Amino acid sequence: QVQLVETGGGSVQAGGSLRLSCKSSRVTADSVCMGWFREGPGKEREGVAVLATVYGSTTYYADSVKGRFTISPHNPRNTVHLQMNNLQPEDTGMYYCAAAPVCSSGIPLSTSVYFWGQGAQVNVSS
Repeated sequence: QVQLVETGGGSVQAGGSLRLSCKSSRVTADSVCMGWFREGPGKEREGVAVLATVYGSTTYYADSVKGRFTISPHNPRNTVHLQMNNLQPEDTGMYYCAAAPVCSSGIPLSTSVYFWGQGAQVNVSS
């Protein structure tokens, strides 16, 4: 079993920045792909950004966050950070750290995620 613990989040005004971090209890073959999903008010859970902690740390982003969010690894490989800049009200939601066995071709479906964190709230006001 893998436990994911998130830190960060909070409330900012539009244009502001926040940083999320996620630490995994261990690295396994089922958790080499780490990243973030979010669930906005009344919306379905969607993938935001993922990083393959092996194979050169390949990253994938949702189109809605490209150029604003950056996911990065932290040594040891069981931690990832999500730097969120130029936040907008539509970025409001609960952000969940996720770990999956594969993300070789993009952000995996939420149904392919093996492990979830408890969630971190992000609120962006206009």
